Amino acid sequence: MHLRIAKVSGKWTCAEVTLTRSLGYGTYSFMVRDTSHLEPAAVFGMFTWDYAGDEQDHREMDIEITRWGDPANNNAQYVVQPFYIPANVVRFAMPSGVLTHSFRWQPGSVSFRTIRSSKSGSKAPPVVAEHTFKTGIPSPGIESVRMNLYILRVARVPLQNGAEVVVEKFQYLP
Repeated sequence: MHLRIAKVSGKWTCAEVTLTRSLGYGTYSFMVRDTSHLEPAAVFGMFTWDYAGDEQDHREMDIEITRWGDPANNNAQYVVQPFYIPANVVRFAMPSGVLTHSFRWQPGSVSFRTIRSSKSGSKAPPVVAEHTFKTGIPSPGIESVRMNLYILRVARVPLQNGAEVVVEKFQYLP
């Protein structure tokens, strides 16, 4: 699956993919080609979102690949909303290469992990980052999995070129 930001008729476009049903508790995994090249103004998110209401902060839990417009920032983060509570955000430096980002959502906790993808399968792939949140974890509702690629319009360094993200595989395990 390819998500692209491109100029169409002089305006930047954005891309989003949304599942049509709720999956609830379980493990969500996204195998993604190299995103370390994304410009600071680009934001790629893999997350859950409940469109129907704002209770439990829309049941939003995110893996976000972005520098939030500042080239000096780390380029990735795990978030349990609301993001303005400092304990709800863990930023990290994401390396280049194919990575698998995942989260395991259970009652009372969500564990995020990013690993280097391994083709051989002979040994455990190296862990890039991981973190478990134990407070503010939503319960299932009608959230759905989403992936989006968009432009941070208030970036210190505006988007100069288009952006593309390739998701090689999405997997859900109950």
